[in-house]
Amino acid sequence: MRPLELHLFVLTLFPLLASSNFTFPSFTFLSLQNLTLLGDSYLRDGLIGLTRAISVPSSSSGSAIFATPLSFFDPDSNTTASFSTHFTFSIKSPSPNSYGDGLAFFLSSDNQTLGSPGGFLGLVNSSRLTKNRFVAVEFDTRQDPHFADPNNNHVGLDIDSLESIKTADPSLSGIDLKSGNSITAWIDYESDQRSLLVFLSNTNQKPVEPLLSVDIDLSPYLKDPVYPGFSASMEGSTELHLIKSWSFETFGFLPIRPRSHPHNVSDSSVIGRPPISVPQSGSKHHKRLALGLGITGPAFFCAILIVFGYVTLRKWKKIKKVKSFKAEIVTGPREFSYKDLKIATRGFHSSRVLGNGAFGTVYKAYFTTSGSVAAVKRSKHSHEGKSEFMAELTIIACLRHKNLVQLQGWCVEKGELLLVYDYMPNGSLDKVLYNESPDGPTILNWTQRKNIAIGLASVLRYLHQECEQQVIHRDIKASNVMLDVNFNPRLGDFGLARLMDHDKSPVSTLTAGTMGYLAPEYLQYGMATEKTDVFSYGVVILEVACGRRPIERDPSNQKMVNLVDWVWGLHSEGNIIDTADKRLNGEFDVEEMRRLLLVGLCCANPDSSMRPSMRRVLQMLVNETDLPVIPRVKPGLSFSNSLPLALEDIVSESEEDKEEDEEEEEDLKSPCGGILFQIKVD
Repeated sequence: MRPLELHLFVLTLFPLLASSNFTFPSFTFLSLQNLTLLGDSYLRDGLIGLTRAISVPSSSSGSAIFATPLSFFDPDSNTTASFSTHFTFSIKSPSPNSYGDGLAFFLSSDNQTLGSPGGFLGLVNSSRLTKNRFVAVEFDTRQDPHFADPNNNHVGLDIDSLESIKTADPSLSGIDLKSGNSITAWIDYESDQRSLLVFLSNTNQKPVEPLLSVDIDLSPYLKDPVYPGFSASMEGSTELHLIKSWSFETFGFLPIRPRSHPHNVSDSSVIGRPPISVPQSGSKHHKRLALGLGITGPAFFCAILIVFGYVTLRKWKKIKKVKSFKAEIVTGPREFSYKDLKIATRGFHSSRVLGNGAFGTVYKAYFTTSGSVAAVKRSKHSHEGKSEFMAELTIIACLRHKNLVQLQGWCVEKGELLLVYDYMPNGSLDKVLYNESPDGPTILNWTQRKNIAIGLASVLRYLHQECEQQVIHRDIKASNVMLDVNFNPRLGDFGLARLMDHDKSPVSTLTAGTMGYLAPEYLQYGMATEKTDVFSYGVVILEVACGRRPIERDPSNQKMVNLVDWVWGLHSEGNIIDTADKRLNGEFDVEEMRRLLLVGLCCANPDSSMRPSMRRVLQMLVNETDLPVIPRVKPGLSFSNSLPLALEDIVSESEEDKEEDEEEEEDLKSPCGGILFQIKVD
């Protein structure tokens, strides 16, 4: 027998009346055909990980959901199925005393919503609590007073709310959920008894007595088909959640009963028929019939012609638009076929996901004919997605710099908007910097970090000052800096970028970008300039030097700490070198580290007029010019009396300008000069 098997049986001929069962003794690549992974969940070494495997405190959430909805309710017999599931899991942390928040098994009609981190257990989205419908058993490792948790080691039944109906303490049975040991759980629901039982053990032997017993009728919550699955989350911790095996079974439906048929009646129920009247003249009846057919026949035929013509016209217009799109490309990368990209990404399978952004998902693509690898960005089918697609394709198509992610091509077919980029084997800077790389922890050495800071400064100088039109990126952050095979930086994701004529005043737009990287004046007025990019760059190189996120929770007091404020505080005490990443173990040139940190503060100055240009930044990094005097105390914010944007306009996720939402066709200019595209995408 093969060491790993997937046993799966779901009867579909009579789904409401049949039992369903499946078993994952462990998880393989084939298992992903029957599972949907959301958020930070992943498959590795036969296990499903639900949160990131990292060694520094962070926030993370993820779900693993069975791909096929299961029916529990039979309306004919008014019967709700019973179910039984058992699974083995472990919760551990590479850092002592860094635990929270736990995992949950759930049944939900929603298989698309990614839950929030922290106490929400990756189960519900904090922004739409009233829309969450689920039945869940939580295995909670943090006491959250918002949800009336009894302690930091409990099991509870949750229905449409994270305030448990009833909880139990597994420590009474000698079980610590955070021990890192394999724990097996059994959850049994008996519909006829209206009882849910939860058993927990450190072995594979099911205990005689349940840990948690709840008398409850779940039939009102199982009327519609639901997806079984797992979710987990953490916030400000390194807790890791793993699912090792899983089986599930429904049972208890009544057999199919024959339905009454209107023609199968007993003799006593036969109703006498009234006498049938025979028309006096058959010829009159035939004349009426012929007249009716003579009128309705042509009308019906005309209706068919009209429908056929309408459908044909729509198809013709759609084909014409796509051809127009292709014909109007003056220069740029190659066109890929949708078929080739679909095959290369295994049908855009979840196992090929490299990352997710505000406007789409990036997939790893293997082209078997050429043996090459690429990254395919699939834009969302929204107007914002189309605007972002056009902006990115237009701006980056003819940019050429060694520190840019190179665009290989594009595809517009079957309603899809696809961009093909060079594949970066070392992923994004944030994943490497914070040990989130799927290939295991990689500590960037000092030479690599200095090279990243210089390379990123070089490409920003090119965008700001060397293109015919100035390119303002607007979303410079660690996750948009990719690393090639030699850990050289490559700036990507130009979906929010804007073109400006040199020496022109900036145009006010809705704020776009990511909190922690946004310049104060940009938050206040929405004015995107090269100086807002300089601020974001300053934050990124402080991340590179310090190994800390722009905003993260302090483990000692759970307060959120701003990286710029933290570095400036130690600079004011004369201890700026103390901010250097401890994982470097002091293996760096002290004066070069001091220079990098001071350049970071210089770029992240709240006063935009005091920030240097990227040309000056590059000169400072390579020691071609002296550093300006960095004030010991962080300068305060000062704004004019102009009216700021409304509060709802200050957002952390990207938004496109209102004008773009009202336009269906744009003439987009290339930063290399001239019209590159004139496109209209449906």
